[in-house]
Amino acid sequence: MFGKKFATFVALSLATLASAHYTFPDLIVGGTNTGDWVNVRKTNNYNSQAPVTDVTSADFRCYTSQTNAQASTATVTAGSTIGIQADQAIYHPGVINVYMAKAPNNNVASWDGSGTVWFKVYQISAETNGGQSITFPGTGLTTVNFQIPKNLPSGQYLVRMEQIALHAASTYGGAQFYLSCAQINVTGGGSGTPGPLVAIPGVYTGYEPGILINIYYPIPANYTQPGPPVWSG
Repeated sequence: MFGKKFATFVALSLATLASAHYTFPDLIVGGTNTGDWVNVRKTNNYNSQAPVTDVTSADFRCYTSQTNAQASTATVTAGSTIGIQADQAIYHPGVINVYMAKAPNNNVASWDGSGTVWFKVYQISAETNGGQSITFPGTGLTTVNFQIPKNLPSGQYLVRMEQIALHAASTYGGAQFYLSCAQINVTGGGSGTPGPLVAIPGVYTGYEPGILINIYYPIPANYTQPGPPVWSG
């Protein structure tokens, strides 16, 4: 009897764990979902939904080492709001970063995003109150909406969505990264100089206080968002 109950418990636990994972397959342009993996490169985990945990891996950039995926490039206007949509609500407590990188030769379809070329355009951090509680406003969202900086130069870009799940982040390598890269062509842009620029992988070591962290005990008195500051243009 115990064996059957234990097996049932394990099965239910695994099912819950699997359902807690997610991907980010959809781009939202003009309020319209453009479809699964149409403007977003299909990630290795499109079926498994497994996260990336190695911040030094080449998959930490766009997670396409197995799919080698390309996507169609959506045209958006500088200053407009676009979104990245998950296949289900973001379940795990954590924070969100959105990075962009301009493709050389205005050809994003054939570019892998290598080099010190990425800049952050949006983030959703944690909220703390001196150690009494910590909350994560990004948890529960299905779509992350953000503005393309109005002064961003026109051209083709990769847009990298990153949710850092922190429920198991108290040991090195425990943070889970759910990510994907979309392809966009920005029109009507300006003459801004995005920065600071970082490389991905390379932007994190995994030892940052916002990545290697116990969010349960003791409750953090404050939270430091990983990565560079947001460039708003």
